[in-house]
Amino acid sequence: MIRPSVLLFAFVLSAPALYRFLHDQLDLTDVLIRFIIAVPIAALLLAALRFVTAGYGRAEEPEPEATAVTPTPVDVHEMENPA
Repeated sequence: MIRPSVLLFAFVLSAPALYRFLHDQLDLTDVLIRFIIAVPIAALLLAALRFVTAGYGRAEEPEPEATAVTPTPVDVHEMENPA
């Protein structure tokens, strides 16, 4: 199903042709053809816009906390003579 925003954007894209039709510079068939051509173009442009802006505004998940490690002192003699 076509979104209303696509139809509105297609109407905006073909508005100059509608204006020229109102002043008897274009035929109605030319205006309708330009609108029909504008619908898939508007759909592709708005889909690209939705794709680009899809990740905006999402809250990032907090990273899991690391396991706490407490260091233990190592005796120097243990390092020279390992068990």
